[in-house]
Amino acid sequence: MSRGTGGISEAVRNIPYGIQQPAVSGQIAQLEEFLGATLFQRRPFSLTAAGEKLYRFIEPFFSGIDAVAFELQGGAARQIRIGASDIVLRDHLPELLQTVRKKFPQLNLTLRDDYEPELERLLEKQEIDVAVTLIEGKPPAGIQSLVLLELPLALLAPRESKLASAEELWSQDKIREPLICLPVREPICRNFQQGLNRRGVDWFPAIEVSSVDLIETYVARGFGIGLTVSIPKAEVSRMFGFCRCRTLCR
Repeated sequence: MSRGTGGISEAVRNIPYGIQQPAVSGQIAQLEEFLGATLFQRRPFSLTAAGEKLYRFIEPFFSGIDAVAFELQGGAARQIRIGASDIVLRDHLPELLQTVRKKFPQLNLTLRDDYEPELERLLEKQEIDVAVTLIEGKPPAGIQSLVLLELPLALLAPRESKLASAEELWSQDKIREPLICLPVREPICRNFQQGLNRRGVDWFPAIEVSSVDLIETYVARGFGIGLTVSIPKAEVSRMFGFCRCRTLCR
């Protein structure tokens, strides 16, 4: 347990050996009794002077365990934890991971479905190794990023809509078409609203959904205009879910 874990419960969640909290708490209590010293304050969690001294002594050993294990395994990674959105895990990663598994047949995979803010938090807490997600700005210190592709924003309209371009929306005194989008905390929505602000346009979500698939579904059903991203080389029927919606030209 390191100084940054936040306490016993948080530390136990990061131990990959299936040990339970009562066992850890019991061992710590026995260690404190043997040393005759309190190692940390429970609430809020903080190391005492004795705990800091012990931590500095054992930290070099434990920080090198992963490297030694990696070397003993022949330099081949055995597990990778990947976080991404549902659509990325379902439609884009399987083919890539099949190629990886052919090269590393003993590789164990852990896949986690979540949104960008939570994925970033999991990376910082080292609960996942890689996140495939939308990013904006510079990543936090300690996290490296690699741009895989850039996806332009797109608006989806029902097939029967009379709108021919997005400019027709911006020219309206008040946009009456409902906006369907992901939660406002998502980078897609934040970037879109920033663009609207630069145009002096007010258009706020009427329907929030949890996935791009749902945006396409509700647009196709005639509930409004959907905010999504343009996926390169995607077939219309595949990208839009139903064949009853279309993109609006810029």
